[in-house]
Amino acid sequence: MKSKSLFGFTLLSAVIASALASTVAAQDAKEFLGRWDITATPASGKPYPQWMELTEHDGRLDGRVQPRGGAWRPIAGANIAAGKLIMAVGEAGPGSALTWELTSPSSGRLTGVEKRGDTRGPGLTGVKAPLLDRVAPKEWTDPQPLLNGKDLSGWQPIGNVENNRWVARGGELVNDNPEVPGQATHGAANIMTIPKFQDFKLHIEVNCPEGGNSGIYLRGRYELQVGTEGGKIPSHEMGAIYSYYPPPEGSALGLGRWTAFDVTLVGRHVTVLRDGRMYHDNVEIPGPTGGALDSKEAEPGPFYLQGDHHGVIAYRNITISVPKS
Repeated sequence: MKSKSLFGFTLLSAVIASALASTVAAQDAKEFLGRWDITATPASGKPYPQWMELTEHDGRLDGRVQPRGGAWRPIAGANIAAGKLIMAVGEAGPGSALTWELTSPSSGRLTGVEKRGDTRGPGLTGVKAPLLDRVAPKEWTDPQPLLNGKDLSGWQPIGNVENNRWVARGGELVNDNPEVPGQATHGAANIMTIPKFQDFKLHIEVNCPEGGNSGIYLRGRYELQVGTEGGKIPSHEMGAIYSYYPPPEGSALGLGRWTAFDVTLVGRHVTVLRDGRMYHDNVEIPGPTGGALDSKEAEPGPFYLQGDHHGVIAYRNITISVPKS
């Protein structure tokens, strides 16, 4: 009986210790939980945006990270040690493992570093992502054109501006960046509006050729996918909110012809109709997508159009309505 009691006590102690450890871990993690707008600052070069969402279930940390480009990546593992959050970023490509090390938030800010194996990478700073949970306006202004069709007034090339292929031609905004067999065409300039916007209704028409790839960035942070990335991942195809929401099942790409998008963005909730068909009905965009201009989600931002991929892609009839004051 004595040995059984001792065994029972030992087992109970282990269970309690495990429960306490999980509770402590959860408490330690609490200040890291949620969505964070991240800025990465390399030793040389310009800062660039990233994003993180960290969740906790039954003492286990989980979540995702949005790197500089491409789709979001899952957090492959995370733990708290001495007030520091250490995360392994999943599907980070070839080479040494990619990790983020972040210190306890101070005054609502995260600081830390990205590492590839033991090699120190860019410094990381982060602020809590804003909720952006706003009521839709009751009235909007009449649509105003963002493109005069004659020149690039109101627009400016960004990125590789030395290789700007954007021209105004025949009332259209055209990216003359053809795909040449055997020749890489990535690296041309993108283009953005000079005015910045907060909440809006956007009408925009696009003609994307077969195999073409572009994107419409709302506030310069959230990509509405134009064209195709080959059809393997639905959330990377025509009409998707890139990497978050695919187009409706069975939607045709409809490339090589004019198609119209009507987009309403209020806070971080977006509604998208394509040629009158509902694609996304007031869905929440969790955070910036790959290719975002910055991670300052609370601020107004421009529209920008991708031109650094391939395809002679044309846009026309671009109009904007904003809330009436």
